[in-house]
Amino acid sequence: MPVTPTRPHQLEWRVFRGTDARRARLVTADQLRSAAWVRLRHDVYADARLDRDHGLACRAVALRLPAGAAFAGPSAAYLHGVDHAAAPHDDVHVVVPPPARVSARKGAVIHAGPLRPGDVTARGGLPVTAPARTAWDVAGWLELAAAVAVIDGMLGCGALTADALSAQLAARRGDRGWRRAATAAELADGRSRSSAESRLRVRLVLAGLPRPVPRHPVPGPGGRPLLVGLAWPEFRVAVDHDGRRRGAREQPHHDRRRLGQLRSAGWLVLSGTAERLRRDFAGFVREVRAALIERGWRP
Repeated sequence: MPVTPTRPHQLEWRVFRGTDARRARLVTADQLRSAAWVRLRHDVYADARLDRDHGLACRAVALRLPAGAAFAGPSAAYLHGVDHAAAPHDDVHVVVPPPARVSARKGAVIHAGPLRPGDVTARGGLPVTAPARTAWDVAGWLELAAAVAVIDGMLGCGALTADALSAQLAARRGDRGWRRAATAAELADGRSRSSAESRLRVRLVLAGLPRPVPRHPVPGPGGRPLLVGLAWPEFRVAVDHDGRRRGAREQPHHDRRRLGQLRSAGWLVLSGTAERLRRDFAGFVREVRAALIERGWRP
């Protein structure tokens, strides 16, 4: 028979080790298998009412985190407020400074390395690398487009400032990975509205196109600005990126009206659907390049 869910108040809304809870006689082994709890890892449980997001995964790893260690990279970015930095089932990234050592464990990526003064702060009671250090690690651990998307998110939500990012690069100039981090910082832009848009912006630049401006405002009817996803204002060329997999005929009416208004204002707007970018990115780049050249760009 199913075990009746019961929650002692000491464990409500908490993440805990099963052996500790059983030793304290708060629950039995059978009760841990009830719908009141969710098993996160070996011997790690949580109140089933908690959101099963990446933050919960971090809380599970925190139960066995050595002193001095901190959540880092995409996990730290998530804890700083960038929701798209890490998904619920993504590995949790932790940096462990010497002489502490942590053995490999399922669901976690352990990075051994020093933490400088000011590199660690706290978010929700968890030790987390400071935003600028987080950006440095993200640039070193993720591929370029993914790293820029996370840094964009940190800039956009206010967790990171351009000045703090510049100061981090200046302080680490000459360190291993500096050029990679400098490239990511140069491409970052907090005006981007989504991870997909950030990644597309980076891919277009790496394909040899001039750098587009995200979320560029174009004066619309009645003075209300029309926001363009990615724009080259000098040439009045724009890419309207739609991350959903649908065709132009399936666009909502307000999207079609906005595109019509942009075109009436003299803008050449190319639509980049997720399906088109996945199947024919090279062809899409050729179209954008041709549009820019038509409007006066000289490669």
